[in-house]
Amino acid sequence: MSSQKQFLGIIPARYGSSRLEGKPLLDIVGKTMIRRVYERCAEVFTDLYVATDDERIAAEVRSFGGKVVMTAIDHANGTSRCLEAAEKVFQLEGKKYDAIINIQGDEPLVDPAQLKDIVRCFNDDQAEMATLVIPVTDPADLENESEVFVTLDKNYNALYFSRSVIPFVRGAARKDWLQHARIYKHLGLYGYTLQALKDFSALPVSFLEKTESLEQNRWIEEGHKVKIGITQHDSIPVDTAEDLEKVRRIVEKQEKI
Repeated sequence: MSSQKQFLGIIPARYGSSRLEGKPLLDIVGKTMIRRVYERCAEVFTDLYVATDDERIAAEVRSFGGKVVMTAIDHANGTSRCLEAAEKVFQLEGKKYDAIINIQGDEPLVDPAQLKDIVRCFNDDQAEMATLVIPVTDPADLENESEVFVTLDKNYNALYFSRSVIPFVRGAARKDWLQHARIYKHLGLYGYTLQALKDFSALPVSFLEKTESLEQNRWIEEGHKVKIGITQHDSIPVDTAEDLEKVRRIVEKQEKI
């Protein structure tokens, strides 16, 4: 990580979930999900906080020596929770950070290398907001409706985020698209300067954001740039009981090695 720049890691975590209640506190081979996320992130960030509105999650984080900041219960999304948390941490720590990295609290397999990849996006002093993508190598990903795809310009800024596979490869069967185009899928890690986080949170919901149900399109539609970091390290968000079992199997296998 750059010695010149200071980074703050924030992990928003909610207890409520429509598909998996109490997700951050679920057990994954002897440790809670939030603990596994935190410990992986702590390999990269000296200053790292969980942002939550639930005392059960806060108590768990404190129990393993993690830092936590309490946030309001009425946030519409993780981005606004991240902003409130960041502003509180700036005061608690008494220092300024060049960028805030927003890590999903439901990705217990987040790789420290991914975090370093997104931090490197801020080597560009013009970067205000950044996120990660990974090249698609498995044609099955093109049929996965939960994936989000991204097209880039030559300077590694996002052109557009879509739930459709982009770019569309004309004249080829979808199963052969990877032979004709480099296709990237989005990973849900974000970085922002504090000002960009404030500006983003203050913007109204945009047409493209609402249409795709992808809030990062709000920033692009407003005319701003999203710097893209390319990583080779994938991760699995836990949204369902099936995801949880898959992650448990992976962690069990890793810890036997």
